[in-house]
Formats: sequence, structure tokens, C-alpha cells
Amino acid sequence: MILNRKNLKFEIDFDFILIALTTSLKDYRICYLINKSLNFNFAREEDLRLDIGPDGSEVLFSIYQYSWETTETDFIFIGNKGSDGYLVPEMREADYFILIKNYIDENDLEHLISALNKIPEVVAAVKIEPKKIKSRENLLF
Repeated sequence: MILNRKNLKFEIDFDFILIALTTSLKDYRICYLINKSLNFNFAREEDLRLDIGPDGSEVLFSIYQYSWETTETDFIFIGNKGSDGYLVPEMREADYFILIKNYIDENDLEHLISALNKIPEVVAAVKIEPKKIKSRENLLF
């Protein structure tokens, strides 16, 4: 008897843009500066809870959110260093991430990254390809 086998490959679609941010400032302070320089309105949300700590323990990450009403683009500012570990351990040099969900024009994205890099307290703001990050599943929340 011959059995037909079919393998199903499952690939997660990372339909967001990721910007890594390096700065020595606290989360509330850098959000204030971003709000001031980019006319954003990041607002603090309840801490993100992920079970990615040692032995599957819960790790808390600070998170802020802002939306462009006209294009329904969501901006999520999240700390890379949590209460007991990193959101993206292979990118320890990044202090924060900005996830951009839904559509953003390429020119707007370039302007955003340029404006972030012009903030004196920001060491670097760079676009990261989510598919190249080993622990990319941590960014799906």
C-alpha cells in the first residue's frame, strides 16, 4: 500500500516595519522627545507580558502606542530590555524598537528615520528586516 504524504509549510507573515533605536534615555523621556520633534502622541499602555524568560517565566516590557488616524498606521514603541531579559536577545545593542503596522509611504518612512536620527539623544535609528531576526516571533503580539 502506498501512502501519499504532503508536508505543510507554515510561514508567518511579518507585515510590519521595524526600526531599532539606540539611546541611553529612559522610555518615557525618549517618547517625549519623539512626540515633540515628530508631532506624535505616544501614550503609555499597560506593560506587555511575554512568557520568554528563563523557564518560561513572564517578562514585562514597556510599551507606548500612537496611530495616524488618516492612514490607520499604528506605531508601537517597545523596550528591548524587559524586567528579566530581552525582547530580541540577539540585538542587545538596540534599546527600543518602533513597530509600524499597516501602510506607511516609503518617503514618510525615510523622513521618520531621518527625524529620529536628528534627535541629539538618539545614537542610531535604523530599519531592520524582521525576517532576519532569529527571535522574530517575540515581535508578534
